Amino acid sequence: MKYFSFAPAVYPNMLAAVSEDAAAGELVTVYDRDGQVFGRGIYNPRAKVAVRVLQHGEDAFEEADLDERVARAIDLRLQRLGLPGRTDAFRAIHSDGDGLGGLVVDRYSETLSIEVSTLGMWRRLRRWLPVLHQKLGTQTHVIHADADIARMEGMRSADVPEMDDEAPRSVRIREDNVRYLVDFSDGHKTGFFCDQRENRLKFAQLARGSRVLDLCTYTGGFALSARLTGGCEDVTGVDLDEKAVAQAKKNADLNQVRVNWVHADAFTWGRQMIANGQMWDTVVVDPPKFVMSREGEFAQKGRNKYYDLNAVAIQMVKPGGLFVTCSCSGLLDVAEFEEIVMRAAHRNKRKLQIIDRTGAGPDHPVMSNAADGRYLKVVWALVW
Repeated sequence: MKYFSFAPAVYPNMLAAVSEDAAAGELVTVYDRDGQVFGRGIYNPRAKVAVRVLQHGEDAFEEADLDERVARAIDLRLQRLGLPGRTDAFRAIHSDGDGLGGLVVDRYSETLSIEVSTLGMWRRLRRWLPVLHQKLGTQTHVIHADADIARMEGMRSADVPEMDDEAPRSVRIREDNVRYLVDFSDGHKTGFFCDQRENRLKFAQLARGSRVLDLCTYTGGFALSARLTGGCEDVTGVDLDEKAVAQAKKNADLNQVRVNWVHADAFTWGRQMIANGQMWDTVVVDPPKFVMSREGEFAQKGRNKYYDLNAVAIQMVKPGGLFVTCSCSGLLDVAEFEEIVMRAAHRNKRKLQIIDRTGAGPDHPVMSNAADGRYLKVVWALVW
């Protein structure tokens, strides 16, 4: 390496030289500029990230150590966190957060939903699948790989097991006392947002008995938690995605409850509600990722969307009501997101009494040398 970096991602311009026998997808030894062992990682000359460092320091790191990381990740969820006691849907492996950059594994009942974005993880998936099924008690799996990323990484279909012919198109899962239908064919990413589990429960407890608005409801997570766990009778969920709203309706039917689902653009619908004088005791805003790039113009457009949506939502909260706002944009840091939310409040002559700040659940860990993995940010406030 030309210079020191403790982050797991090493880019091509950070490398001074590469041995001729270094093979794509294989473990390599990384040396610092003085020729001392810096660590071990997986090399891929055609990828945007040339080396993904897995082990820092002089200690040996072999394939058996990678296998141990898979086992350690699963044990965290099953033993230390005890997630099967409250849900059959959780993240079993969280990429860099578990020291396995490029591999995401979610368990949904008896099916694994797997997302792979690096050649190193792709090549080893055949070896790990039996272990994952055995330890997690699953039977079938679906594998996702973005076509553009697969092409850049050199991920060939021959390197992994063929798709499971018995894998279902959808499964039923349980989260606390709420049931959901997860559709693998139409769902975002791996089908369901497990990362909001703790926040859904907390929201239901704080919203108890109130009139609730869930903006950008997707398939109804916050709305159904408020209805079933929080005992809220008047709950409205709004989303622009027609398929998501249809799925939310199925989830409500599955739980035998009534929710007022609205298929509409949250910005336009919200402004109309403001004009109509409509206000709610509790409002939650959980939009899709708006900041998609670090580039100035594109990044600013995303920040503007967060500002506009929060400005609309805050005006629909009754004085003293609960306002919960989320961002899943990893390129937007916590301080900047909070500044946007507070500016949206102040310019509409409202103040926020912030009572908590949370993020993704513990099955989405963040490694200290990969802090950008802290993508989900949630601000909890009372509106004055």
